[in-house]
Amino acid sequence: MRGRARQGGGGVVGLQLLEVVQGVARELDAAGVPSPRVDAEHLVAHVSGQSRTQLYSPGGELGEQELLRLRSLVDRRRAREPLAYVLGEWGFRRLTLEVDRRVLVPRPETEVVVERCLALLRDLAEPRVLDVGTGSGAIALSLADEHAGVRVTAVDRSAEALALAEANRERAGVDGRVRMLQSDLFAAVRGPFDLVVSNPPYVEPGELGTLEPEVRLWEPWEAVVDRGQTDRIAEGAHRVLCPGGWLVLECAAGRADRVAGLLQELGYANVRKTPDLGGHERVVEGRFDG
Repeated sequence: MRGRARQGGGGVVGLQLLEVVQGVARELDAAGVPSPRVDAEHLVAHVSGQSRTQLYSPGGELGEQELLRLRSLVDRRRAREPLAYVLGEWGFRRLTLEVDRRVLVPRPETEVVVERCLALLRDLAEPRVLDVGTGSGAIALSLADEHAGVRVTAVDRSAEALALAEANRERAGVDGRVRMLQSDLFAAVRGPFDLVVSNPPYVEPGELGTLEPEVRLWEPWEAVVDRGQTDRIAEGAHRVLCPGGWLVLECAAGRADRVAGLLQELGYANVRKTPDLGGHERVVEGRFDG
């Protein structure tokens, strides 16, 4: 990407959008960004106000001020700041959520968690759901967006994360059906709930050095590093689930068998593992029969 617009006979001339995408992609590739072309398209589309498809139509260009703004965003991405943080928002199912360093970036794997919750709640007119460790509010708000009768209590121990989740609640327009509450897991929660769901931290401390810089250097460690939260949630959910209620957990690839075994040991019935879009067993669920 060239830092300045070209000079033409009539003054400053903007750079063509496709030309800018190509230059940004080269810079990101040199910086080791895993998906340079896709990220370049997102960044240029964000600055230009165009869709990624429109970037390939003739005639679009960026002026000097837009190039300066883009330069700042590209520098952040070259430093391996997550693309979602650079853009300030990220798509999750039908929603566009505000995201920054206070919360994890919502990921496609977690969309499968929402799918399983919706399947388990399908026959309930007004189910009560608890989302433990809500972060950006992605799970809670998607459930409210896609199930007209659901009532969700979304908890997080981080006041900063909850502030962002509350902003996303206003953005999602879910008619007051999602309540945000500061709580360390179940400490401030009373049931009963028809379903408890969580995407808990599940990266082992010794694995941090193997992670991409986007996770290791930027995302909040409190939401990344496993300190036994999965076990505590599986055990604590008994206290707030109604008989016949469900627990749905996201887990690390390769650890679904361990989590499924834990649920079985704790007396959950109908334990099931569901693969993510990459075929890795990622979601574990079980029914609490009381």
